[in-house]
Amino acid sequence: MNKNCCKHCRRIFKPNPRLKNQLYCNRKACQRARKTKWQKQKMINDPDYRENQKNSQKKWRENNPGYWKSYRKQHRDYCDRNRLLQKERDIKRRARHLAKMDVLKRFKPIKSGTYYLIPVMSDLAKMDALMQKVSVIPNGYEYFNESCKKGLDRPLVNNSIRMEKTGGFI
Repeated sequence: MNKNCCKHCRRIFKPNPRLKNQLYCNRKACQRARKTKWQKQKMINDPDYRENQKNSQKKWRENNPGYWKSYRKQHRDYCDRNRLLQKERDIKRRARHLAKMDVLKRFKPIKSGTYYLIPVMSDLAKMDALMQKVSVIPNGYEYFNESCKKGLDRPLVNNSIRMEKTGGFI
């Protein structure tokens, strides 16, 4: 006698002799899991099935226009829980799109000197290059004077560059 292990509940069951390759037992929860898996695969692989599902859901919403509004009124705890979970999802989503703080590490350090800034976008009215003088200021530098050149003879601890938004210039 043949026996199989159910893919959902992991219990041993005797397969139906009329069904070849039976992977799920006859319990309701296991059959529901089997059907859910089948539907997910069908939605991924079959565009006609996907379109039919979309159309039937649209038709149901048209026939039951106030269903979700009344459901939310009757199930306040569901709404409160959903609102909290949505806030958590929003926080996680915002955290994924934060700027990297170490983005400049892969670039070569900029040396002091005169650079030409050229617009990247070609639809600007003026295509002139902008000449700009760049001075590298040591990280933690505290000795500022009226003249920028005074105090620069002190020993350098660590060089850092403060980049500001340039609005399309490189």
